[in-house]
Amino acid sequence: MVADNKEIMAKLEILAQSFQKFLFEDDEQFLENMKTKNLAGDDVSRYQHWEWTQGVGLYGLYQMAHELGRNDYVDFLHSFYDKEISLGLPAKNVNTCAPLLTLAFLLKDTGKTEYKKVCHEWAEAIMHDFARTEEDGIQHRTSDSENTGELWDDTLFMTVMFLALMGEIEDNDEYREEARYQFLLHIKYLVDHETGLLYHGWTFEGHHNFARALWGRGNCWFTIAIPEYLDIANVTGADRKFLVEAFLQQVKALEKYQDEGGMWHTLVDDETSYLEASATCGFAYGILKAVRMGIIDEKFREVGVKALKPMLGLIDPDGTVNQVSYGTPMGRVSKDFYKEIEIKPMPYGQALAMLFLLEIHKI
Repeated sequence: MVADNKEIMAKLEILAQSFQKFLFEDDEQFLENMKTKNLAGDDVSRYQHWEWTQGVGLYGLYQMAHELGRNDYVDFLHSFYDKEISLGLPAKNVNTCAPLLTLAFLLKDTGKTEYKKVCHEWAEAIMHDFARTEEDGIQHRTSDSENTGELWDDTLFMTVMFLALMGEIEDNDEYREEARYQFLLHIKYLVDHETGLLYHGWTFEGHHNFARALWGRGNCWFTIAIPEYLDIANVTGADRKFLVEAFLQQVKALEKYQDEGGMWHTLVDDETSYLEASATCGFAYGILKAVRMGIIDEKFREVGVKALKPMLGLIDPDGTVNQVSYGTPMGRVSKDFYKEIEIKPMPYGQALAMLFLLEIHKI
C-alpha cells in the first residue's frame, strides 16, 4: 500500500461531494462566448450542464460509484441524465458527446429504453453526420468552433471512446472498426516521433501540427484512452500491438519529463510552463491502470505513484482540486499560448483526481 487507505477514501468522498457543486456551477466565460458563436444556433441553456467539462466529470463519478458500490452516486447520475434528456440535449458535436460515455455505461448496466434510444441516435450521428477531415478522420468540431480539417487529441476520449463502447453494447462491428480506425489515424498524425508524446492537433489544410505543442492535458487524454479502450474493446493482433507500443513510447517520455516533485508541466517538455494538476492526474491514472492491466511493465508504477504526494497537497479540505488549467482551444501560433491559460477549478479536475486516487486505492 502506497498511502493510508483511510486518507484516500476520505479524499475520494470529498472529491465526489465537491464535484456535484462544480457540475452545476455555470461556466460564465463559455456561456457568454456561446451567445455569439453557437454554431448550431440552438438554445444555449442546453449546453449549461452538458459539455465536455461535465462529461469527463460524470465519467469520474461513475467509475467511483462502480468501484466502491455507491448506489447513492448511481442514483445521482440517473437523476442527472433523466433531467437533462427531458429538458432536451444540445446539438451533437465532438465535445457534447463526452457525457454520452457515462450514459452508455448506465445503459449497459440497466438496459433502460430511453438511454438506448439516445445513445444509438448519437452513435449513428458520429458515423454518418459528423464532419470529417481528409482520410475520414473525425473533425474536431465543437459547440463554438468548426475547426475545418483538424484532428485534436481530445477527440479520442470525448467521442471515440463512446463509439467504441456502443460497438460492444450493440455488438456492432461498424462502430468497432470506426473507433479502431480513429485511434490509428490520430496516432499517425499527432505523435511526435522524437519524443513519443502527442501534439495537440493536426491540420489537413496546412499540413502541420500548429504550434507543435506537446500539451499536457491533451496528452493525458491519450494516456487515459488507450488502457480504457483496451479494457472496453477486444482489440487483438497487429492493431493491439500498435496501440500498446505507441502508448509505451508516450509513457517513457512521461517518465523522462516528470518533474522531480512528481507532477507534469502544462507543456510536458517545457519546465518553464506551470505544473498542472489535471494532466498530472490523467497521466498517473493511465499509467497505473496500464500497469494493473499488464499492458506495460511493473517498473512504471513508481512513475504514477510519484504524483500522489503533490496531488494530495492540491486537494483542499472542501474537495476543490487546485492548479487545474481552464479549457484550452488550439494554440495555433505559439506554445506560449498554453502558458497563459487561466488556472481554475473545473469538473474535469475533480474527476481526474478521483480516477487517479481510485487506482491508488487498488494498489
